[in-house]
Amino acid sequence: MNADRRNGMAAGVLFLVTEVAAVAGVALYRPVLDGTDYVLGAGADGRVLLGALCEVVLALAVAGTGVMLFPVLRRRHEGIALGYVCARLLEAVVIVLGLVAVLAVVTLRRDAAAAPSDAGASSYAVAARALVAVHDWTFLLGPNLILGVNTLLLALLLHRAGVVPRTITALGLVGGPLICASAVAVWFGLYGQLSGPGAAAALPVFAWELSLAGWLLLRGFRGAADGAR
Repeated sequence: MNADRRNGMAAGVLFLVTEVAAVAGVALYRPVLDGTDYVLGAGADGRVLLGALCEVVLALAVAGTGVMLFPVLRRRHEGIALGYVCARLLEAVVIVLGLVAVLAVVTLRRDAAAAPSDAGASSYAVAARALVAVHDWTFLLGPNLILGVNTLLLALLLHRAGVVPRTITALGLVGGPLICASAVAVWFGLYGQLSGPGAAAALPVFAWELSLAGWLLLRGFRGAADGAR
């Protein structure tokens, strides 16, 4: 097995990890997104902390896909390949920023339990709502807007190089701009991040990453040794 094949397989595994970690993370730390109810209630710290750990895994896997693919992609177009790595690293950084906000809400809940008065607890609730807002914006910027950009960059590069089937790259070429447009729509309040339209706009990118991961694991890059199609 040559280096390109190993890198392709590693990237395929990491793409699968990003899908699992992203879904599991949001499902587990969802109570935090209730803000006031979580901070002033009984809480679910263990569940939320497990979800936060999934987000750490997600950020590492996101950065890892860029690192694993760069040695292969740079031979096709080094500028685009470098742009993809930078966009992937930026996405990981934004995810971590949102994760810090989630963990800060957990700390607030613990502090609120020892608050001496209702007024003190209320101030914790206000802070929690602000931190949840930070998370929501990072969720919109990272796994939506920036994800759309790096999806488009990778799909464009793979489409031009012809190292994976065009049916797979077509999903990325369509899904990248679509999820970016959806993020802009959410930005201006046309619908919510976790709404039906938002989920529908994310489906092509979800299908793109799964199909690309499967291809890389089973077949690798076509013509990877010399850059040919």
